[in-house]
Amino acid sequence: MEPLRLNSPNLNFFSQVGLLSGICVIVGTVIGSGIFVSPKAVLANVGAVGPCLVIWAACGVLATLGALCFAELGTMITKSGGEYPYLMEAFGPIPAYLFSWASLIVIKPSSFAIICLSFAEYTAAPFYPGCDPPTVVIKCLATAALVTITLVNALSVKWASYVQNFFAAAKMVIVIIIIVSGIVLLAQGNTKNFNNSFDGPPLSVGTISLAFYNGLWAYDGWNQLNYITEELKDPYRNLPLSIVIGIPLVTVCYVLINISYFTVMTSTELLQSPAVAVTYGDRVLYPASWIVPLFVAFSTIGAANGTCFTAGRLAYVAGREGHMLKVLSYISIKRLTPAPAIIFYGAVAIIYIIPGDINTLINYFSFAVWIFYGLTVLGLIVMRFTRKDLERPIRVPLIIPILVMLVSIVLVLAPIITAPELPYLYCVLFIISGLIFYVLFIHFKFSWAQKISKPITMHLQMLMEVVPPEDVPE
Repeated sequence: MEPLRLNSPNLNFFSQVGLLSGICVIVGTVIGSGIFVSPKAVLANVGAVGPCLVIWAACGVLATLGALCFAELGTMITKSGGEYPYLMEAFGPIPAYLFSWASLIVIKPSSFAIICLSFAEYTAAPFYPGCDPPTVVIKCLATAALVTITLVNALSVKWASYVQNFFAAAKMVIVIIIIVSGIVLLAQGNTKNFNNSFDGPPLSVGTISLAFYNGLWAYDGWNQLNYITEELKDPYRNLPLSIVIGIPLVTVCYVLINISYFTVMTSTELLQSPAVAVTYGDRVLYPASWIVPLFVAFSTIGAANGTCFTAGRLAYVAGREGHMLKVLSYISIKRLTPAPAIIFYGAVAIIYIIPGDINTLINYFSFAVWIFYGLTVLGLIVMRFTRKDLERPIRVPLIIPILVMLVSIVLVLAPIITAPELPYLYCVLFIISGLIFYVLFIHFKFSWAQKISKPITMHLQMLMEVVPPEDVPE
């Protein structure tokens, strides 16, 4: 996948990224809605405080090891686009296409939907004290947030950037408030909930895998620097350093936030809470407890905006490379944004919001994304033997990619074997269905398929006032 190169300087989404900026990209994209949503699901799967904290730390270790594998790939194949160029180099066009297809149809839209649903839960929670908000309220709020963010990104890159900068700052404010207040509570002796912290129900590979799914959802974004490798300053130095500093920093924050929760809530109380951070704020920050849902809502909106901002870029490139409708690569003449790609992405995400709930979507998302994480790391191992000619400025010990690949296999297979559910089947069918589009539009390029897509492109071009990127005025 080529980096985004548009004729107009107004369309540059990324500037040169140094070490500090690289760390901020990792911390800013990883910390989002996950730490406010996943604690309850992680605890529900493992059943006790001790294993819960271990899972959070282990997820951080796995994310760091995975990111180090991606650092070798990113400095060996210095193309933006994350997994796409690595899969292309290791296995050829079909796995690479399936990744771009799955990203556009499954991974990115479901992620957007989860974050918007998280926003809706925390926004509605203060208005329904002591009980869960009605499902219809959650769905309507989530849809409204999704449509608003999509429109902002489609109308103005500048406004999308302003939104991102404001909410990124708000996100760090709430993280610091929870961590500092939790440390104060610990210092005051609020440790009773940590007694016998490993007493709980017996664990199985399936429940541990589901706990990892929810924990790793909060860490998702650990590979984001690989999407902008070509925009990094001195990537051989700054890519691995950003990883080994940024992800452990996030891990420490996540473990401390969970410890903070347990200073004022028992395991049972945390599981019964409709919104964990809101309950924490009610008990610790009253009468200023309104700060927590407000800033968590800010954090989730910022995460959703960032997801839309970058995923729109992915849809744009897929359209430009001929892997999706050509119109997805078109640019709005008036707004100078990839509006068709962003609107397409938002429309698919709404489809996930309507029937989905957060935990099901997280499992669905994690199942899909770890298929491709594992396949990409397998590609790293394969290229150690098939592409010995490639220069490797960073070379991780072979045991690390082998370990990450084995863990990814367990994460993908264990939930299917121990607790099979229909969402996993739907996910596999969605991914495999990409082969039909590959055969029709990419491999054979059947004329009838092209005839179907051409009038759609022409109609949308007139309706949305968009043009191919090469026709955008300087």
